Amino acid sequence: MTIKRYGIDESKGTGGQQLPFAKAVEAGGWLYVSGQTPMRDGEVVEGGIVEQSRLAIQNCVDIMQLAGYGLQDVVHVKVYLTDARYFSSFNQVFREFFADAPPARICAVADLVVDCKVEVDLTCYRADRT
Repeated sequence: MTIKRYGIDESKGTGGQQLPFAKAVEAGGWLYVSGQTPMRDGEVVEGGIVEQSRLAIQNCVDIMQLAGYGLQDVVHVKVYLTDARYFSSFNQVFREFFADAPPARICAVADLVVDCKVEVDLTCYRADRT
C-alpha cells in the first residue's frame, strides 16, 4: 500500500509558523484530512460561528479536492466547538455542504489550541483509489 502526504510544506499555523504535520494523508483509498480551523494565510479569520464554520469546512473541502476526493466521498467528520451554544448554527452551515450525502459525524465541545470557535477534520473513502 502506498501512503501519500499532501501539503507537508504548506502547513502553516498562526503567525506563519511551519506545522509538523501534513494537511492530509491518503492510504488504501482513505483520505484523512487534518483538523482545519477558520484560517486564511496563517491567520484566524474573525467572525461569528457561521462564518468560521463555513471557512473551516471549506478549508477541508479544498484539501480533499486537491487530493481528488469530493463531498460524496466524505464518510466521517469530527467537529470541535468551543461552546455548545454554537451547535445549531454549525448544523446550518454543515447542511450547506453535506445535504446531498450526509456523512457520519461527532461533535464535541473542547478548548482549541488556536483562538477560534471551531475546528473540523474529515475522513474520505474511494474504492477506486485502493
